[in-house]
Amino acid sequence: MSNGTLSSTYNKRNSLIKIILTSIFIIIFFSEKLYAQYPVAEVNEKFRAYTDSLKQVEYTNVFPIWGQKAYKKGFDIPYPTGVMVNYMYLKQGLIIDNLQLGLLTNNLDIALTPVDFIEFGDNYSSANTVMVRPDVWVFPFLNVYGLLGYGQSRTEVNLTFPIELQSIVEQSVRTTGFGITAAGGVGPVWLAIDTNLTWNKPEHLDEAVRVTTFGLRVGHNFVYQHKPERNFGIWVGAMKVKLGSETVGEIRMGDIFPQEVFDRATEIETSYYEWLNSLNPNNPIDAAKINKANEILTPIVDRIASADGESLIRYGIEKKAKQEWNGVVVAQFQYNKNWMFRTEAGVVGDRKSVLLSVNYRFLL
Repeated sequence: MSNGTLSSTYNKRNSLIKIILTSIFIIIFFSEKLYAQYPVAEVNEKFRAYTDSLKQVEYTNVFPIWGQKAYKKGFDIPYPTGVMVNYMYLKQGLIIDNLQLGLLTNNLDIALTPVDFIEFGDNYSSANTVMVRPDVWVFPFLNVYGLLGYGQSRTEVNLTFPIELQSIVEQSVRTTGFGITAAGGVGPVWLAIDTNLTWNKPEHLDEAVRVTTFGLRVGHNFVYQHKPERNFGIWVGAMKVKLGSETVGEIRMGDIFPQEVFDRATEIETSYYEWLNSLNPNNPIDAAKINKANEILTPIVDRIASADGESLIRYGIEKKAKQEWNGVVVAQFQYNKNWMFRTEAGVVGDRKSVLLSVNYRFLL
């Protein structure tokens, strides 16, 4: 096993250990302090009768554990099991490093080759995803969930040197994952801490991209006076997204370059050879660039000049989000204990997102 593989395995194991330790901390910290629905505060007189009725509930369901204890204290905990359907749009900037390129044509088979002198402009990734999220409140303060999703992604990469070139890749993406949420009341407000781990498999990549998300939200629920099971909540918070850095795949040139690139083929070819011919072969640094360019860039530029959309470009990159943290605002309407509707927007920071959600909860 190579050092790179060992390092990757070690990093993955470390990430999982961190998630497990975080979960243990959350369980210990919140176990006696928080419950999932209403803040720990003196009960408003207009809800006194409803709270008193909760204390009389005989809770016989397995989940959440300690559910009877929560009701005896007058907490209105959610139904333990549910299925949430989310639609999400997300766009964020990307930083790309350690580019490797390869090429497969009828006559050439060039393996991945590092090209460290290529420079990038602004790069973006966007996605439209529908996600199904089954979940269960294991404890009144701790929710465990799974994630299954399908969507479309669009990645825009802009090369600025030695040639100006734009690559746009659109592809379908399958997502699987799991996560945990700890939630409960502190004084007049409630807070929630969430972390999840997903594997996103775009159709043109060899392996799934691992994404780790961590979120912190704080908010307040406004309860309807005559229907205490109905409420409207407003939340604010922050979210961190960390992308798995290594990406390897291959794609048809016709799928990676828009028609505009082939329309500019002569201009691109001329610009490239002007740069290549400007290098001094007697200079060791320039000589290394000439050798590397002739090994991989020249064949690719020649394929562009020939308007070849069928040859395969191989690529390997390391990428990360331009900004890992962003701010979010959330609003949720709980019609009753079965139905909840949520909208969330990422409005602060480089990452922009919109989420629409329907959640159906039930006793099991």
